[in-house]
Amino acid sequence: MIVAYCWIGNGLGGAGLISGVFVLRVVFLAVLVYLGLVLVLFLFQARMVFLPNVAGRDLVATPSAVGLEYQELWLETDDGERLHGWWLPHPDARATLLFHHGNAGNISHRLDSLLLFHQLDLNVLIFDYRGYGQSSGRPSEAGVYADARAAWNWLVDDKQIPQDRIVLFGRSMGGAIAAQLASEVSAGAMILESTFSSVPDVAAEIYWWLPVRWLARIRFPTIEHVAASDIPLLVVHSRDDEIISFAHAERIGAAVADGRAELLEIQGDHNTGFLRSRERYLAGLSAFLERHFGPSGEDHADVADP
Repeated sequence: MIVAYCWIGNGLGGAGLISGVFVLRVVFLAVLVYLGLVLVLFLFQARMVFLPNVAGRDLVATPSAVGLEYQELWLETDDGERLHGWWLPHPDARATLLFHHGNAGNISHRLDSLLLFHQLDLNVLIFDYRGYGQSSGRPSEAGVYADARAAWNWLVDDKQIPQDRIVLFGRSMGGAIAAQLASEVSAGAMILESTFSSVPDVAAEIYWWLPVRWLARIRFPTIEHVAASDIPLLVVHSRDDEIISFAHAERIGAAVADGRAELLEIQGDHNTGFLRSRERYLAGLSAFLERHFGPSGEDHADVADP
């Protein structure tokens, strides 16, 4: 009996030791995987934010495909990049819209928006950031800010558009870029559509189990730039947005202390909400533009194509 008891006891002890080693190995593996994810997020976040190759860099069409006249142009940045863009004049423009698109695709994927803005009686300048479409270079946060400045300078210096007759428009990531530009210039108005309050805010919602705020090297702090601007603001967002939650729109609006921010709520997903809510979208934008630039159909010679 004594011998048997000792044998059983030693067997249980060995099993416990093996089980403990297994648990330690699992924990060690889990820690390694976690640290690996942290390292990937830190090193490759630019590839996660900037997606110029999604849908391809080739132009799939031009504005003529939707019946719009346009001028192809190239913009030079202060740091030597060459940006491709389109200038779409309106014969009776009430203002000029500077279009900052989102983080994927290129200007040829925005023809629906260009047609809507033409219907709102707007000149439009749309351009591709560095590394997007036919533009040179590689995208970075500082780089796309410089790209927006180059587009602004072209409107003000080359086209002689009065600054207070320019509307800064940004969709998704483009809203963060437009907001940064707004903190430095005196545009007439700004429209931010489906835009995040900051990259760390978005990342914290998606990767809640990672220290993303500490890891973030790309920030795009929209709310900080909006707060530093005194430009009238329209925030457009859908509660159905599956990528950027409606809370971001509320935070952006709350960052404007003097009540100059307006909210236009639409329906539909992140990429097609403005099309699904077309009538409400057009009516909301038209009313905002009328308050700051006058009604459409009037003589706006000072903002028409020189």
